[in-house]
Amino acid sequence: MCDLENCDPNDVSRPSVSATDRRLFLAGALALPLATILANVELAEAQAAKGVSINQSTADGRTVSAYFAEADKKDAPVVILIHEWWGLNDNIKTMAEDIRAKGFHAIAIDLFNGSVATNRDEAKTQTKAVKASEANATIAAWVDWAKANGNGKVATLGWCFGGGWSLSAALNTKLDAAVIYYGRVTANADSLKKLNAPLLGHFGTLDKSINPEMVGAFQKNLAEAGKSDLMTTYWYTAGHAFANPTGGRYDEDDAALAWARTHTFLAAHLR
Repeated sequence: MCDLENCDPNDVSRPSVSATDRRLFLAGALALPLATILANVELAEAQAAKGVSINQSTADGRTVSAYFAEADKKDAPVVILIHEWWGLNDNIKTMAEDIRAKGFHAIAIDLFNGSVATNRDEAKTQTKAVKASEANATIAAWVDWAKANGNGKVATLGWCFGGGWSLSAALNTKLDAAVIYYGRVTANADSLKKLNAPLLGHFGTLDKSINPEMVGAFQKNLAEAGKSDLMTTYWYTAGHAFANPTGGRYDEDDAALAWARTHTFLAAHLR
């Protein structure tokens, strides 16, 4: 479910923020761009502290946790966020807070049971340790929770490792929409026949693994399954993980455009 060779470590220079703006943001007196928050550890930690941890039971008898950012309206739709191979870190929690600010309940789920990687080796280890049956059960449990705790409409949103699981959720649960950021899209035509949720895909033409060949084959499989109308695809002249401000392939303009398109898509299908 993840491109193991093309996820960069978080080792690039970060967008700067002045001491005054930092102080005002931490005091709640200033709003900053999402990319700036994500790329500065202290700001991301502060933003990620706004939500709460909640638990849910799975069909296979496990207790799983998630980060919940609650919208102002109780009957808001729910967006389930699925993390990259780094795990449920402050970046993903901050994305959840931005989703909440747009009027959605945001649930950032955890497929790594609390493990968060800080380097590539740790990320590879925890990604390879994931059992598909358990991940599917975890996602299904949170979809059930989401349907019972909002207006009944639910979408998934995943990046890289989580992008592949966002597609899997669309095939194995009843969703109203699913967003895939450069995740593996290798489902065959037979499995795609059960797809009913609209999909939004963001992909980079410079991505060496989740590449135009893979996406093109997926689109052919969608056509064979009679589901082409369910997929909206956007291409960016960018590499893998171009939307992660702490990664080496971050593209600010493309990330902002993709995020705006994501919000438009979610609003269209969940309102």
